[in-house]
Formats: sequence, C-alpha cells, structure tokens
Amino acid sequence: MVIKPKVRGFVCVTAHPAGCAAHVQEQIDYVKSKGSLAKGPKKVLVIGASTGYGLASRISAAFGSGAATIGVFFERPSDPDKPATPGWYNSAAFTAAAKKAGLYARNFNGDAFSDAVKQEVLAAIKQDLGQVDLVVYSLASPRRTHPKTGVTHKSVLKPVGQTYTNKTVDTDKGIVSTVTIEPASEAEIADTTAVMGGEDWEMWINALDEAKLLAPGATSVAYSYIGPELTWPVYKNGTIGLAKNDLERAAKSINATLKLNGYGRAFISVNKALVTQASSAIPVVPLYISMLYKVMKAKGTHEGCIEQIDRLFRTQMYGGQGLVFDDAGRVRIDDWEMEPDVQAAVAKIWPEVTTENLPALTDIAGYREEFLKLFGFGLPGIDYEADINPHVELGG
Repeated sequence: MVIKPKVRGFVCVTAHPAGCAAHVQEQIDYVKSKGSLAKGPKKVLVIGASTGYGLASRISAAFGSGAATIGVFFERPSDPDKPATPGWYNSAAFTAAAKKAGLYARNFNGDAFSDAVKQEVLAAIKQDLGQVDLVVYSLASPRRTHPKTGVTHKSVLKPVGQTYTNKTVDTDKGIVSTVTIEPASEAEIADTTAVMGGEDWEMWINALDEAKLLAPGATSVAYSYIGPELTWPVYKNGTIGLAKNDLERAAKSINATLKLNGYGRAFISVNKALVTQASSAIPVVPLYISMLYKVMKAKGTHEGCIEQIDRLFRTQMYGGQGLVFDDAGRVRIDDWEMEPDVQAAVAKIWPEVTTENLPALTDIAGYREEFLKLFGFGLPGIDYEADINPHVELGG
C-alpha cells in the first residue's frame, strides 16, 4: 500500500515503516557521532520504550555504551489494510539495528501496568541479564487498569480549581483560537494521578528489588516537565501537574528504597518541551512549543528528544560532574528552555500571535515537521509514493 499521513486532531492515524526506521536511524547516528560512553549503563530496562524520551533513552544506552536493553511498550501491529503504530515500527527498527550491532535487545509488547507483564519481564531479566543497572520509567498512557483493584482509571488534561481560558492553536489547520477548559472534578484528579503518577513506577522497582534483579549501584530515572508560568494552569497546576507531583513523591520513596538496599539512586529529570504524541494532546502547549522552537533555534540551543537524553547521560548521569539537582531534588535538562532571555522572548510573542501572523512569529512549520516525523513522514531518502508492505516483524 501507499501510506500517506492522515491527521485527525492532535494525532496521525497512519505511520510509515520505512520513515519510522529512518527516524530511528537518525537518532542512532546522532548518539554514535558523540562517541562511546565508557561509564554508561550496561543492562537497561526501559518502561515505555517505543517513542519519545523512552525510545531516546534506549537508543542512548544501546549505542552510547553498548548496553543490553529490554523495552516494554503497548503498540498495535499492522492489519492487512492498516499500518502499525509508529511505536511498533520504531521498536522493530531499533531491534534490527541493535542486533546488527551485536547488541542484546528484547521487547515486551503489553500492558506495563499489569502484574503479568511485570512477571514476564522479571523472568527475562533473571534468565538473560541477571540484573539491570538502569531502569528508565517513561510511560505515557491515557488510561490504566489497576492490577490490584481491576478498576480502569482514565486521565484528563484539565485545570484544577477554576476555569482556564487562553490561546491555543490547531496545528494542522494553523488556526489560533481561544480555548476554555472547565476544572477537573476530584474524581478526575484522582484518576489522572492513578494513571500518570508514581505508583506504577514504585511497583516496578519494588518487584525488581524483591526479585534481587537490581545491580549494585543501580539507578532509576523518570521524566517530567514543568514549563513556564504561561502553561501552568493546564500543566504544572493542572491535573497532569498534580500527577507529576505524585511522580516526585515516588522518586523520593524509590530513592530511599534503593539507598536502604545498597543500590544507587532514583530521581526525576525535568526535560524540555518537545513535540511528542503526549504533548500534542495538551491544549495551549503546542502553541507555546511552536514559539519556543522559533526562539531556541535562532539562539542555537534547540534540542530534540535524542539530544536531550544524550546530554543527560553524558553530562550528568554517566559523565561530567555527576548529577546536579535543583532545590526540589530534580535534575534539570530543561535549563536551556528556561533561560530568562528565552522565556522573555516567548512572552513577548504570546500576546501578539494570531492566525494571520502565526507562520512569521512562530515555528509552526517546524512543529508540523517534527509532528509528522513521529509517524515516519517527511524523512529524507524515503519514497512516500512507493508501495510498501505495512507488515513488519517486531523482533526481539
């Protein structure tokens, strides 16, 4: 079939296998261009490994320090007349590249929240790796069925306490408009925390600890975002922000467990705002990102997922002066985004932007380009008019 992008709202419902493979290869090439990471991790578990920061973490570990990796994700394979999800194609491409390089790579496609998948992964670690020295927690899911209660919780992206009104953009149509979002109920807040908070991360670490599958000095990291005050009502102070607060609570709890049992440490890395499948769904944020890209590209400090994680690994986790924490105990690789001159420039653009001047004042073109790349479109060297088989074996 000939696969073209079909965008519906904030998601593309098609993905291109060759394009996704090319996108993965771009990231691999970037990491390899930076040289080997001698002190990097060697046996790595990535929970949420198929897209975004999780995929970048797996690539950085494998091709930066030759790590054996296990990836956990929940992706849909192709049907005869329908492509697979981009995460499926990403993981297949990563696995093929890793095995070609002589690296161990094993995949588990299933519900990472479930006890059954946890037990399968633990068994594989015990059999194949013995222990892991890095656990990356990078799940982004709209719902979670709790493994103990059986209740399915669904997350919402809403403000807390009061109605929120601000500008937003339809990134596909290029229309700037005003969006009003009603505040979340207490039940919605609790549900969002159940999905996006830290309980499942704790469950994974506790299961690994009890099975004695964590290596001496083992580290665990989860990713978060704070952003500027401009986005706080819908992010930091909204339902997703409260869930991230619970993630920080979990980090402290996990860190205490790791230290008590003689391992390394657990921490939160606060990362830069980027075009991801998750961020595209948050009102207001895509408009902010399109402005941020404009400013940071002009300054020469723009980074994507792979640049961010490679910098985290090379300058803090496994090189440089070691981990540097803010007052709340978080690592900040959003530091270039949050520089005062960058935020001042974005704040100046925000009140001026309209549908008419959107292309001039923002990098909406760059936003769209990055968005489509998530689904394997717009990559150089790919013939998007050619007939292609959508079926790709996952491998691993």
